[in-house]
Amino acid sequence: MFDLTGKVALVTGGNGGIGLGMARGLAQAGAAVAIAARNRAKAEAALKELRAYGGKATFMELDVLDEASCRGAVAKTIAGFGRLDILVNNSGTTVRKPPEALTADEWRLVVETNLTGAFFCSQAAYPEMVRAGGGKIINIGSMMSLFGAPYAAPYAASKGGIVQMTRALATSWAKDNIQVNAVLPGWIDTDLTRGAREQVAGLHERVLARSPSGRWGRPEDFEGIAVFLATPASDFVTGTAIPIDGGYSILV
Repeated sequence: MFDLTGKVALVTGGNGGIGLGMARGLAQAGAAVAIAARNRAKAEAALKELRAYGGKATFMELDVLDEASCRGAVAKTIAGFGRLDILVNNSGTTVRKPPEALTADEWRLVVETNLTGAFFCSQAAYPEMVRAGGGKIINIGSMMSLFGAPYAAPYAASKGGIVQMTRALATSWAKDNIQVNAVLPGWIDTDLTRGAREQVAGLHERVLARSPSGRWGRPEDFEGIAVFLATPASDFVTGTAIPIDGGYSILV
């Protein structure tokens, strides 16, 4: 039920943070993993780690702002591994500013990276998953899909859009045996949130005070949910948005 032997996964932004955590889970369950990202040097360490689990892993450059690059990443995955069963849309960015200070270019950068890029990759993966008889798409949302923050207008808009896009794709592609789900990370210790701690005074203390688990999340906390949503264990689960936040979103 939780075996991915013979399956192939494409993980965007899989060379670090949450993406690498999910890639680790998939590799340990037996999947071949293609990492698509911009930083080749950073990916080398990730590939070495994934290959240590005994499976195949490769890297390809990806710019999610470019539709052709998204289609190319899928094509290269097929060329290298022969099929595509799992897509993790993890690439993302943010600009932390009050909304009135944002430029049009900053808004577009965040929304197009986080939301439009995920759509392009999903669209490119669709015919390959149909050819394989089904597939799994896992979109990375955020707790900002649920909450607001004064410094995260484009990020929150894009991640709220991820949840609604997930539901739309799930309803459209259920007939093709493709399940589409989202996970909503809470405060996870990554390069992106280390920047937040530097820019937002008191953030670290507020996160610990609100989290029932009493800690920040770690990339390895995403290994299990990746396996569940990528395997037959979740064949009747689609269109969901699952918080992975140590209880942060349920505490009032």
